[in-house]
Amino acid sequence: MPSPRGCAGSDDSCVGFVAKGFEAVADAFRANLRERGDTGAAVCVYHRGIPVVDLVGGRFRPDAVQVIRSASKGVIAVLAHVLAHRGELDFDLPVAEVWPEFAQEGKGRIPIRWLFTHQAGVTSLDRRLTVEDVLARTPAVEAVAAQRPNWEPGTAHGYHDLTYGWLTGEVLRRLTGRTVGELVRRELAGPLGLDLWIGLPHEVRPRLVETLPAPPPSAELRDDPRAKALREALADPESFAHKALLNPDIFAVEHTGPYLSAEVPAANGVSNARSLARLYASCVGEVDGIRLLPDDATRSAAAEQARGTDRVVGYFRRYATGFMLPDPTRPMGGLDTSCFGHYGMGGSVAFADPDHALAFGYTTVQDQSHVGADPRSRALGEAAWRCAAQQRCEGY
Repeated sequence: MPSPRGCAGSDDSCVGFVAKGFEAVADAFRANLRERGDTGAAVCVYHRGIPVVDLVGGRFRPDAVQVIRSASKGVIAVLAHVLAHRGELDFDLPVAEVWPEFAQEGKGRIPIRWLFTHQAGVTSLDRRLTVEDVLARTPAVEAVAAQRPNWEPGTAHGYHDLTYGWLTGEVLRRLTGRTVGELVRRELAGPLGLDLWIGLPHEVRPRLVETLPAPPPSAELRDDPRAKALREALADPESFAHKALLNPDIFAVEHTGPYLSAEVPAANGVSNARSLARLYASCVGEVDGIRLLPDDATRSAAAEQARGTDRVVGYFRRYATGFMLPDPTRPMGGLDTSCFGHYGMGGSVAFADPDHALAFGYTTVQDQSHVGADPRSRALGEAAWRCAAQQRCEGY
């Protein structure tokens, strides 16, 4: 990677590297810091296996890492597709064949794929979990195994928030004998040299930057019908949303030592924009001699599996096998692109576009809530995609 230097048109707001042709990403990044309330962030873009943008700004140091929340789900998806490509995982195999306890409550025929596509219907748990259950992992895994599906599996989709990690993680553990954290180190972080952990080592904690709470909601957000509906659902202990997103509420402990060192696969990954972009770049091309997935495996991984109104969040969503696909509230590089990836609550996102050999990572320590797409990641993602598309048009 080129040595960091002041970003194009440099001021004191950001430092890093920007290659010719990708200056628009730096412009958007500075605008985020200056106009869109970002207090500390990082963005990295790979194009054709080479880093072309690597910027940090505000209170985010060049070596900093942070909790990436649900962007962790995309990491698990990459891991699963690597194993599938090697023949160690069959997405169409019934879960119960590798995890017999999962067959409880009529779940014996659910394929592994539906755990990744949010179609399994095991999103809202009837059993109330404690933070201690989450940290211990086994009680949470037993709870999802015992849960009756919230709807007929395969007939609808709804965001499996924390349960995504326990479901997919237990399948991977049964197949390989290793936890998700061990597999991430062995299969992804080690070969690619990534700052990426699920279960953070103690010695890395001094580099961790904690996220800041979102400012009070705007009048637009308070009055938006979708936002109001979600707030009402979250306040109802019997709703899918409450049971899926607040069972338990982990945000108060997400920067504590016990939580960081535990493995909560759907939510407590720790990384930065540079490592997330490098990970996704290795799914759409070769990075320093390493390619995790060939073209056919990448296309299969990114193929749409579910679309429509999500039964948990109440919004239109599209899902591939383990990944989000562009939608109006999560547009990545743009709605009409071949992007696939995953967002994290508060603003972070990582994605790739195989059509343009593009990979993108953005992490922010400033939580924000928005009606529709987050303007910070939308501006950056669309700028990166346009720059890559222009390079293609000009034959570079």
